[in-house]
Amino acid sequence: MLEATWTLWKLSQIIFCSLASFCLSFILYPFYIKLLHKLKAGKTIRENTVTGEKSEIFTKLHAHKQWTPTMGWGLFLIVMLIMILWSFALQHLWFISNSLWNSRETYIILFWFFSMGLIWLVDDYLNIRDYWKVKWLSAKAKLVGMFLFSWWISYWFYVKLWIDYINLWPIAGKIQVWILFPILTFIATVAVVNAINITDWLDGLAWWLMTIILACFAAMTFLNWTYLASSIVWILVATLLAFLFFNINPAKLFMWDSWAFALWWMLSSLIYLMNMRFGILIPFLIIFGFFIVEFFSSFLQIFWKKVFKKKLFTVAPFHHLLEYKWMKETTIVMEAWLIQWILAAAWMLLILIEYIMMKKGAL
Repeated sequence: MLEATWTLWKLSQIIFCSLASFCLSFILYPFYIKLLHKLKAGKTIRENTVTGEKSEIFTKLHAHKQWTPTMGWGLFLIVMLIMILWSFALQHLWFISNSLWNSRETYIILFWFFSMGLIWLVDDYLNIRDYWKVKWLSAKAKLVGMFLFSWWISYWFYVKLWIDYINLWPIAGKIQVWILFPILTFIATVAVVNAINITDWLDGLAWWLMTIILACFAAMTFLNWTYLASSIVWILVATLLAFLFFNINPAKLFMWDSWAFALWWMLSSLIYLMNMRFGILIPFLIIFGFFIVEFFSSFLQIFWKKVFKKKLFTVAPFHHLLEYKWMKETTIVMEAWLIQWILAAAWMLLILIEYIMMKKGAL
């Protein structure tokens, strides 16, 4: 009885954090968009592909989005900071026992959230304002930075937390991989960061897919009794839902690069932490399915042009190919949402089965 009461109390706190974050975001977004207009923080459509040649098809498909305000991720940092400070105040007044800044549950995920978010937000701003003759961080510099930070995450879990196994439930249980653990997590982190970034080119596509994924992660962290981590993720979900009103086609605001880097590095930390208890790697491959298709379509396109000196697809990634084939942008986005809900249902089914088996001592 006491356990049920405690769980309901924590659930009410999480719901309160979510509602407060949504209302705060919804109120602040119009002012934030006006500020971005004043700063002339508008999106410029890229003219070249990753491999250097002119991206004529992409430019034609997205010319109408020129100068739409970007840097939407900045408000996420502001809202998260306000909620953390608010939790400190509530803890000081004895309304709650722990603030959102907690060494056991949230230090590492909030560290990556703010550090990566601020670094890439500054890069976005300097690129927009063209303060340098070349980009503040070139593509190669970003790649090096991505490798370094991804390696640091892998190093932290392997050396500091002594994690040297992966949980491949339901295919297998915990498998010791020893020194391969930091190598595998490094590759996974880099790949997924790029997959999210590649998918973010249609109004309402990547952010809504990630909102569904985040909601599933929030539910999983709640089942794991890590209520503070669950609160952090639900704050992100609520802020993303508020972003919906301003990003649905035609978008009034974009995220750009910073959100993909900050969000995934935070989530990767959460995944590796949760994998100590749950076997979530296989379910994650399911729920991340659309992003995986996007990543490999782009990867194969680059590989084909580098090796065979010709395109494999008319245009990549996959959603641009659908767009080129005269499928409307809104249709692509809506069908992607439907697919993501189906994948999320499969994820939750697997996680709930695993949770029930753990409660019964079968795992």
